Amino acid sequence: MKASDVDLAALAERLGHSFARPELAVEALTHRGTLDKRADLKARFPHGNERLEFLGDRVLSLAMADLLLRRFPAEREGQLARRHAALVSAPTLVEIARDIELADLRIAWRGAPPATPAILSDMLEALLGAIYLDGGFAAAAAVVERLWGDRLGSHNPAPRPPKTQLQEWAQARGLALPVYRQVGRQGSAHEPLFRVEVKVDGLAPAEGSGPTKRAAESAAAAAMLEQIDTV
Repeated sequence: MKASDVDLAALAERLGHSFARPELAVEALTHRGTLDKRADLKARFPHGNERLEFLGDRVLSLAMADLLLRRFPAEREGQLARRHAALVSAPTLVEIARDIELADLRIAWRGAPPATPAILSDMLEALLGAIYLDGGFAAAAAVVERLWGDRLGSHNPAPRPPKTQLQEWAQARGLALPVYRQVGRQGSAHEPLFRVEVKVDGLAPAEGSGPTKRAAESAAAAAMLEQIDTV
């Protein structure tokens, strides 16, 4: 492992957290795809950042639940759950990772392909897991609050998932429920990319893609809603 693998100063500035244990930052930014090119990292982190990603996913979920409970004391569980689901979703993680230009800090090799949305969201979750191990839950929660920023604001209405919005639109017009169908799959077993088509009576089909079937269905529903807005 090289100290130069991670620009710790840039990482600290973007996250708002300085690592006391730099090796955790290195592990968080080591995707499995890097290991075949870097024997030194493979010996130290044989699973890449997957274990930290597993931890970070849980840290984010708890930190977000705690933040929402404190920010919206009058909201019921269902409203909080919708906010939570939207704020910890893969598209939101990718947006934040791009906001802080996380792709520039990943550990890669010369000629490596651009970071995919799945890699970016995984790295962000892995970093949250690393921050938790480095500084505890309070440190990780502070980073979540800082990075999510205005997305947590009370001026934002509790969002409804695109699939729910599309279903409600169809039901309000007496139409059959939207029908989703997987029409393609690309990528490896570790990083699949699903493509899903959604059909609603009287409208042209719309497609969406994502790292899971659920994410692809959500993207397809969002595409259909955009189509409806332009009609």
